[in-house]
Amino acid sequence: MSDSDEDGPPALSADSLAALQEFYNESRTDCIKCLSEQFSVGEVEEDWRMSQFWYTEETATQLAEEVVREAGEGGRAVCVSAPSVYQKLKQGVVDGSDRVSAVVLEFDRRFASYGDDFVFYDYKQPLSLPPSLAPQSFDVVLADPPYLSEECLSKVAQTIQYLSKGKVLLCTGAMMEKLAKELLGVKKCRFLPQHNRNLSNEFRCFVNYPSVLLRSGSSS
Repeated sequence: MSDSDEDGPPALSADSLAALQEFYNESRTDCIKCLSEQFSVGEVEEDWRMSQFWYTEETATQLAEEVVREAGEGGRAVCVSAPSVYQKLKQGVVDGSDRVSAVVLEFDRRFASYGDDFVFYDYKQPLSLPPSLAPQSFDVVLADPPYLSEECLSKVAQTIQYLSKGKVLLCTGAMMEKLAKELLGVKKCRFLPQHNRNLSNEFRCFVNYPSVLLRSGSSS
């Protein structure tokens, strides 16, 4: 045996390499499954007393994809009263979500199980935020005000303006379009968000930047 043979690393057979690759694939699948279960919308049931209405899987996924696309590599995103989008970002099913950090601002303390990513949020105190949420520190702010009222949207808008570097994705009732435009300079998207439960009021998305959501989906 030559010196080079003695010094080199041991080579794995083709069967061993295949078995190792299978192990890695199964481990990754199990990890994604675990994350999907941990961050599943169904794990926390809607509470109508807090005006909670979860998005469908398809809507939550599309909104999460938009957040990842617009936040960019190493970007930061915050979901204000939109836990189902935050959950989708954490499930590992949206391409690139592992390269974006996200936090969720939510009144419902059941989401405190998400650790440091959870920030208690009461829209009635829009600027009562921890020091860790510095002004203009998020590449994308996605917000879904819990109530369709001028007071609620106006106060959530203060939170959005405080946190946002510029890009705002707002999900709310169509009836709030005029006020949303006045407060945040947003435009209505063609994309129609859907919920697991039918809402009595028409629901829409609004953005203040060029977005594929402006062009995708059904128009009103």
